[in-house]
Amino acid sequence: MDSARLKAYLRLIPILFICYIIAYIDRNNVAIAKLTMEEDMPSFDAAVFGFGGGIFFLGYFLLEIPGSLIVERWSARKWICRIMITWGIMAAMTAFVKTPMHFYTVRFLLGVAEAGFFPGVIVYLSHWFTQKDRARAISYFLIASPVAMIIGPWVSQWFIDIGRTVVVDGQTITHPAVFGLKGWQWIYIIWGIPAVLFGIYVLIGLTDRPNQAKWLTPRERDALESELAREKALHQQRGHMSVMQALSSPKVLLLSAAYFGIVTANYGIELFLPSVFKEWYPNLEPSKIAQIVMIPSLLVIPGQLFIGWSSDRLQERRWHSVLPVVIGAVFLVLATQTKGTLWATILCFTVAAAGMKSYMPAFWALPSLFLTASAAAGSVGMINSVGNLGGFLGPFVMGKVQQTLQSYHYGLLFLAVTSTLSALLISFLPFRNTKDPQVHD
Repeated sequence: MDSARLKAYLRLIPILFICYIIAYIDRNNVAIAKLTMEEDMPSFDAAVFGFGGGIFFLGYFLLEIPGSLIVERWSARKWICRIMITWGIMAAMTAFVKTPMHFYTVRFLLGVAEAGFFPGVIVYLSHWFTQKDRARAISYFLIASPVAMIIGPWVSQWFIDIGRTVVVDGQTITHPAVFGLKGWQWIYIIWGIPAVLFGIYVLIGLTDRPNQAKWLTPRERDALESELAREKALHQQRGHMSVMQALSSPKVLLLSAAYFGIVTANYGIELFLPSVFKEWYPNLEPSKIAQIVMIPSLLVIPGQLFIGWSSDRLQERRWHSVLPVVIGAVFLVLATQTKGTLWATILCFTVAAAGMKSYMPAFWALPSLFLTASAAAGSVGMINSVGNLGGFLGPFVMGKVQQTLQSYHYGLLFLAVTSTLSALLISFLPFRNTKDPQVHD
């Protein structure tokens, strides 16, 4: 069993990890591209970017639950392959938008294309890892997002000045366009291509179920299948729940609402953090801002790994989800008081980002405490789809508040409130004991 578990970690997690890096960069690179994109298209103000950045999640909403069920009942590798190829194409097409409506359309279709990837992976991991290992496996997958937040800006900074005239140390330098395209266009294109290529690789590298894994010995396959079957049978003995019953379960609805509030804060920060630095520190060049926004992710990575490890070791999920979110909200409020002091701003946003991300391994282990099979797949899809509607609300509010009040201050306070409310919801979840799966609602 131990050797099978290790092989599953080493074989599957790296592939999913790279997929999520690409996905996360493709949905969020608009935050860096925005820094120079608005120079070429003055009509693209904060409100346009806020709406366009968020409308991704309205498209994302449409196929989340069906996508999760497809992974459960059909094939994870085929579905993820389809997702990656289509989202890569749509991500690259963002380079050619000319009007706000073009931007809204492409972002919406990008969301439709990517829908089902994240919940599909969470369901897929339940096919390979038992409850005691699941939070750790999820944490290894989830740290792809902070890694993406480092890699994305780091790579993008090398392209962002293409086609621009900048002043460096008093000297005016003109960077010519490449094939007639500006830097912000190349950011979209360069990150769209790997999605298509790696989508093809997924067909070869992933294996849908342990009984199909030729890279496991027969004894390892049997041991892993037996343990997963035993755990599934234990859940089913305590009561069976259909997909529709799961979707209407109070626990699932509360988790959806909680995730909505946290995602509102998370994407409000991620899509507007470069713009906050640009407003608060106007002397910073876009390339320098791209470097700065990499820093918060440096604390997210150890934070997620620690929460995943600690949550599995203690077999506790609720408070491992709540406490990081509360810490993140506190430091988000503190960040609003640091304008003019760069090091303090970076520190507060770094701790805030760590809190808003570190909770995830424990949080995504919660549904499998009381659901299995299709019920779990459908509920994970619902939690993610409803929750990710917050990915529309957060950027929309940040953009609208900045346009109206010419400041990000109150938008950030709004994000702190939504995440705090989410922490309260999780703390009141009706689990009698998170260490032991209970009877369904």
